[in-house]
Amino acid sequence: MNILVVEDDLDIGAMLSRGLRAEGFEVTVVGRADAALHTAKDYNPCAVLLDMMLPDGSGIDVCRSLRDAGHAGPILFLSAKDEVRDRAEGLSAGADDYIVKPFQFDELVARLRAHLMHRYGMGHDRARLSAGRLLLDLDTRQVHFGELHVRLTQREAELLALLVGFLNRPVSRGDIFDRLWASQGGMSLNVVDVYVGYLRTKLAEITRAGGPAVVTVRGRGFMLELATVSSTH
Repeated sequence: MNILVVEDDLDIGAMLSRGLRAEGFEVTVVGRADAALHTAKDYNPCAVLLDMMLPDGSGIDVCRSLRDAGHAGPILFLSAKDEVRDRAEGLSAGADDYIVKPFQFDELVARLRAHLMHRYGMGHDRARLSAGRLLLDLDTRQVHFGELHVRLTQREAELLALLVGFLNRPVSRGDIFDRLWASQGGMSLNVVDVYVGYLRTKLAEITRAGGPAVVTVRGRGFMLELATVSSTH
């Protein structure tokens, strides 16, 4: 799952990036309020770790702006401010949690996972991923978009889950192949194009209804794109 870290302290940002990647998350780190809002819009993170004090603004304002823009994922404040009124202000702005610096990384990860499980229904026997209004249930391999429902094969579901994890960012054919097919002998890189074609066909009605589209980014691979724009398919 993709996590946006908003932290202007380079050392803390680097520590969080290394630690969260080791835990299996995709991580983007920015150090300013304006960058946080732009990145969240393009990146659609599953969760945000947000510093309270930023060089160009307040984390409180960033949190409110994210909620106003429709961000539904967990937002966790990371702050050196430890007064009760600070915690109350952060939670009132729409945050799900408030963690005081310095913090134990293991506790941060535990809280983050708990909020992700609560928000997305992810547990040991159930996993749901979202991209805008699209919901992928990995247990049933069902894709839901409003009143539309599509059932995928296991490999199609794995491919869509991979693209959701890199939402609005291209993933190369080689990377897709390595993650999904490298362990199987006798497969060629062309299998990626075949399954992208299968997935596009399954999602065609959802895409026409305004849902995400699987697009080709020339020279870079494939991307799940929230807003359907003119692309080479």
